[in-house]
Amino acid sequence: MSSATPRRVADLIRELGIPIDPQLLQLALTHRSWAYEHGGAPHNERLEFLGDAVLGVVVTEHLFNLYPDDAEGLLAKKRAAVVNTYALADVARELNLGADLRLGRGETTTGGADKDSILADATEAVIAAVFLSAGRDAAERFVHALMDPLVARATAAGVTMDWKTALQELCSERDLPTPRYAHVASGPDHDKRFEATAVVGETTFPPASARSKKLAEQGAAEQAHAALLAAFAVTDAAPAS
Repeated sequence: MSSATPRRVADLIRELGIPIDPQLLQLALTHRSWAYEHGGAPHNERLEFLGDAVLGVVVTEHLFNLYPDDAEGLLAKKRAAVVNTYALADVARELNLGADLRLGRGETTTGGADKDSILADATEAVIAAVFLSAGRDAAERFVHALMDPLVARATAAGVTMDWKTALQELCSERDLPTPRYAHVASGPDHDKRFEATAVVGETTFPPASARSKKLAEQGAAEQAHAALLAAFAVTDAAPAS
């Protein structure tokens, strides 16, 4: 078993040479459940509000410069692929952010340190703490360090594709029924998983799983889209009788 210490958000801030106000950083990691149990102490929701705005500007500018030929709609899809609760929660997990959170007893016992929404909100709050401590340039460096690898992975994997729209358009072109989706949820409330299956007419396609119903539906639509394209390629290539 490795004895290496997991990388933490404070380590990343230090590696980037960013001076951080320790009280602001602690506030960014303080959930309202902890504040409620401590006499209404300050918590991170105001910082989250600011951090969300800083994150959006930095990622939008990055995508704008990185993809000069993309239309507005495609840029918006690429931004949505990385600036969302699930992506930010995964970024937080890479930094073991859950271990640094101050949570109330109820959130602690129900797995709050690994809840997507809490992790994503705390990530945005930390961005705001960096912004307030060291200014815009430092906040940009911090956001790039967090998000650039995610942007590269997401766009390379093609996750910016709106597969539900693509499947619906394909079905319309081929005079097929409008796709519909079946869902199954599993797991505890703080760590739910959703499985979605796309159904077109009488055909049910392979399922896809994700942390949200929306993402599971996208995965299921992608499976159905690929299967239909493969089927059409065979039938279109067949000689007419």
